[in-house]
Amino acid sequence: MSRPGFVLEVDDRTPPLVVHEGLGFRMEEFPLGTRVVYPPESLPAIDDVDGAIRDALLNPVDSEPLPELLFSGMRLTIAFDDLSLPLPTMQRPDVRQRVIEAVLTLAAAAGVDDVEIIAANALHRRMNAAELEHIVGERVFRSFYPQGKLYNFDAEDRDALAHLGTTDEGEDVEISKRAAESDLLVYVNLNLVAMDGGHKSVGVGLSSYTSLKHHHTAKTMVHSRSFMDHKASKMHHSAWRMGRLIKDHVKVFQIETTVNNDVFPKPFDFLMKREWEWNLKDQASMLAARRGLAVAPQKLRHKIFHDMRAPYGLTGVNAGEVEAVHERTIAKVHQQQLVEVDGYSDVLVLGVPYLGPYNVNSSMNPILATCMGLGYYFNSYRGHPMVKRGGAVILYHPLNEGFNQLHHPSYVDFYEEVLAETTDPQVIGEKYEKQFAEDPWYRHLYRTSNAYHGVHPFYMWYWAAHAMDHVGDVVWVGGDRKVAKRLGFRAASSLNDALEMVSGSVGTSPSITYLHNPPHILADVKV
Repeated sequence: MSRPGFVLEVDDRTPPLVVHEGLGFRMEEFPLGTRVVYPPESLPAIDDVDGAIRDALLNPVDSEPLPELLFSGMRLTIAFDDLSLPLPTMQRPDVRQRVIEAVLTLAAAAGVDDVEIIAANALHRRMNAAELEHIVGERVFRSFYPQGKLYNFDAEDRDALAHLGTTDEGEDVEISKRAAESDLLVYVNLNLVAMDGGHKSVGVGLSSYTSLKHHHTAKTMVHSRSFMDHKASKMHHSAWRMGRLIKDHVKVFQIETTVNNDVFPKPFDFLMKREWEWNLKDQASMLAARRGLAVAPQKLRHKIFHDMRAPYGLTGVNAGEVEAVHERTIAKVHQQQLVEVDGYSDVLVLGVPYLGPYNVNSSMNPILATCMGLGYYFNSYRGHPMVKRGGAVILYHPLNEGFNQLHHPSYVDFYEEVLAETTDPQVIGEKYEKQFAEDPWYRHLYRTSNAYHGVHPFYMWYWAAHAMDHVGDVVWVGGDRKVAKRLGFRAASSLNDALEMVSGSVGTSPSITYLHNPPHILADVKV
């Protein structure tokens, strides 16, 4: 259910509001009448985490208890979500560590010796050893990594892939051969938002470009109508068809966990409060943070933010059959994040923070900033977008972090060559995607270094296709004008300037909605 009471209308008593903008934030005064949608307060965390995990494994949904699925001589594979979840990175111990350790304890008791643990990174970059250890913990890492039994999935290793068939829509289903040939595949998911989990876990996380190319397309994204509603998303429809085919070939035991909205640790925890609730200590922390960030060099600001570890609390854990588990997971995600919003506005304002799924321990380049703002945040709705068709989106981000050459090499060429010719997602996909996806150098970097797959920037651009199709104007406040122009957008120095720039399409007194996140929000838009 939607949770009422988290929507504010700006009046003359409203203090300046926090707006995230990359490696920092500003205090912005919004026009009177602006509707501000806040995230709900954090749900209480489960006290006995290990007990909740054990209970889920022993009392699963629509499945035999895990111990009954384990036996001596079997082949067991455990897969887990990579570092793109959660955001920010969770404080130790990561809940995936605790789940994996519980599964391994039961496996050892059953005499299972053939166990491999796979990071389900699909076309994401390979995690380094420290990043793997942070998720699985020191004991699991020490026991499996040196022996080559804990590793990143390689979507370009043809010998390690298994083609399971095609769906009734002609979609190829190709996943990890080890997972496909196991007696049991245990998938450990951390469900941060409603887009995660379900059949998307195995069907995307352990799949190759051969499968992903069917639903990671501009056409699919345009018609998905919110990626956060798997029942309305065309991308999820495809993933669910693939997942049901996988279910016919592979025994999957799905474990899904949910967390609350405890995103920022001290001294940045004031960012989780509504501004009028700040006490004197919160105000002092805000002023100190702003002053410090204003004088800090970019490298130091980057380190400050990316070294943050979120004190998330576990709110739920369910195990068993994929779809039955996911229904419970989505209910818990909605309980934490869903906010009822009455109608849509002429203008939607979004602050793009320092972190997204694809720049963990890296830089938020302009393509990723676009994906985060016009992809993930724009799509944080259920029902109808928060802005009218033909309306305007105003985003805050400097667009100045540049490209990480280690992690995002194909992004550079995408930005310099592809976007210089066209920004139309459909044209880009038809003309350039295959070339980047099959480029031998990008493949080599993906397989042997820590680079995202050559096709990855295309997918990021497709994420924004729905927003580009829906709105008439996109303006970046504080954005580098040259970069914004390359992206096909415009830049403004202030909110007032941005509102004046979009007045041709929305008028001089537009209705405005500001989506005040992070933490995460899912707007339940009623029209």
